[in-house]
Amino acid sequence: MLGIYAVVVLALLLVPIAYTIVFSFNQPGRTNATWRGFSFDNWTGILDDDRVVAAFVTSIVVGVVATLVAAAIGTAIAIALVRYRFRFRTGLTLLLFLPMATPEVVLGSGLGSQLLNLGIDKGVGTIIVAHIMFCISFVVITVRARVASLDPAIEEAGRDLYASPAQVWWRITFPLLLPGIVAACLLSFALSFDDFIITAFVSGNAETFPKYIYTAAARAIPAQANVFASIIFLLAIVLVLGQQLAAGARRRKLAREG
Repeated sequence: MLGIYAVVVLALLLVPIAYTIVFSFNQPGRTNATWRGFSFDNWTGILDDDRVVAAFVTSIVVGVVATLVAAAIGTAIAIALVRYRFRFRTGLTLLLFLPMATPEVVLGSGLGSQLLNLGIDKGVGTIIVAHIMFCISFVVITVRARVASLDPAIEEAGRDLYASPAQVWWRITFPLLLPGIVAACLLSFALSFDDFIITAFVSGNAETFPKYIYTAAARAIPAQANVFASIIFLLAIVLVLGQQLAAGARRRKLAREG
């Protein structure tokens, strides 16, 4: 029964994705809820709907900026938690887990109320700040595991060979941490791009792709939205396959050299 259960669960997960991809090739019409025939018009006219394009670009910008900032701050925090002992270290670790354990509706409403009390206008900037706040926790958790697996003797060897702290970081520590940082960045970008609940509380009039999909679902999601969603899914598959192929190539190279 385990095999049957696994197939059923996998099918339930893949059906919405398959629906999105298939209906991205639906013939254009007033709605995209019923199948009218196969066509490439939606893909060739992907930029025809300005609102969809603007929402998609906003989500990309928010995701990239939030990911880069969260990765930089989260990596520094992860190194500090693993390598150093300082006061309130346990409290800091607890605080990092709170955004992950707090329901998004609670976190989003709290951030929205704070922005209102402070008189800060909501927009793309406030979305980026909110996404950085909850992405940092996931970066710290991911990179911290990588830092804990590193052998400090490798860095000490670099210092014994008269390497400066900057050289040790860029030539030894950073390359060793890079797989964990890349994994954290991919996770952070996915969480940021996909987020709707927190974004709805802190976005104001700014519109991200998930927010547009939610509002457009009431009248019918345009086919261009299916196209953009399909592109994101296919791009994620390509990135994962590329990473796996690169890792396999590195393992084969090390095996030959060994």
